[in-house]
Amino acid sequence: MRILVIEDEPQLARHVSSSLHRGGHEVRVEHDGAVGLAAVFRDMPDLVVLDLNLPTMNGMEVLAEMRKAHSPSRVIILTALGEVDHRIKGLNAGADDYVAKPFSMDELNARVEALGRRGATSTAEDILRVADLHMDVHQRRVSRGAEAISLSPREFEVLQVLMQEPGRVFTRTELSERVWQRDHEYDTRTIEIFIGRLRKKVDAGFETPLIHTIRSIGYTIKPTA
Repeated sequence: MRILVIEDEPQLARHVSSSLHRGGHEVRVEHDGAVGLAAVFRDMPDLVVLDLNLPTMNGMEVLAEMRKAHSPSRVIILTALGEVDHRIKGLNAGADDYVAKPFSMDELNARVEALGRRGATSTAEDILRVADLHMDVHQRRVSRGAEAISLSPREFEVLQVLMQEPGRVFTRTELSERVWQRDHEYDTRTIEIFIGRLRKKVDAGFETPLIHTIRSIGYTIKPTA
């Protein structure tokens, strides 16, 4: 993968870059938020490893501009261990995953590899349909009725899992394992955030909601409650 690391701590940036290089990735490093954002739009990396505390533009501002411009790059945000609110805000703003500092390079590489695998699960179907919601799996396009829906890579994958088995109720842990391909230690909050993001894009403005919460169990997608 082509990876852009935006991190203002030179030593940490070097360690991250070296580790990702050893994993076979093409890595570029920027230390400034505004410069990093320009590199995102110029180079269109597959993945951005984004620190939140950056000069010129902070990481949240960079992420907001990326998603405003519908950048397809996946984003892993780097947060301090105790910055729970920052993690939640980052995920709500369109990040695909996070790593809390201090972290091991093995942990970061595992998250990067998981994000590098396109698609949540394999499927023989090119087109998935639930009511008037359509997903083209290979073209990675989603529409409801005549309206195109722009999704981040992780939003697409959560929706893909739900649409592959309409009516099936998935627990938060199941969704986390299927999408992130590992048991997330923070799966409950993370999945809630991504379901909330999907509801705003898939159901908002439509008379019939498709994504439903099954109390105390999890989530499903189907035409009626």
